[in-house]
Amino acid sequence: MIRPCEKIDFQTVVSIINEAAAAYRGVIPDDCWKTPYMSSGELKHEIDAGVIFWAWDEGGQLLGVMGIQDVQDVTLIRHAYVRTEKQNQGLGGKLLSGLRKKTDRPLLIGTWADALWAICFYEKHGFRKVSQEEKNRLLKKYWTVPERQVETSVVLADPKWFALC
Repeated sequence: MIRPCEKIDFQTVVSIINEAAAAYRGVIPDDCWKTPYMSSGELKHEIDAGVIFWAWDEGGQLLGVMGIQDVQDVTLIRHAYVRTEKQNQGLGGKLLSGLRKKTDRPLLIGTWADALWAICFYEKHGFRKVSQEEKNRLLKKYWTVPERQVETSVVLADPKWFALC
């Protein structure tokens, strides 16, 4: 079931993110990779910035996490990860579907351009990539990321966002 993450889940969230993010090693530019992929301090900073994490919980075990963050007039899907052994079983889709119901705002997702599996996942769930020019504008307007990450990322948007354009 989907439930909000609580303070007691903090270290488990860090663990899930870093375990699943290992898939990016060797895929994203080397100068964008670090170990751990997300430190406890970085996760705290994201939560303090308004990212609300939700979890897929089975019998008291967190198997996946995904965050949402309202920024200006949109909602961002942030930090979507499923434990490696539970991937490709529909948990990510269930999390995404559940979070989509929590907002009426247009949804945007940023991910690495070379993470083709992530892009395919979001496209399978009705998101579409925006143009290169629009991607650059959106990443600078709604996210706080380094220029190198802007260069090597894509943004996907839901149908609500495209209907407003």
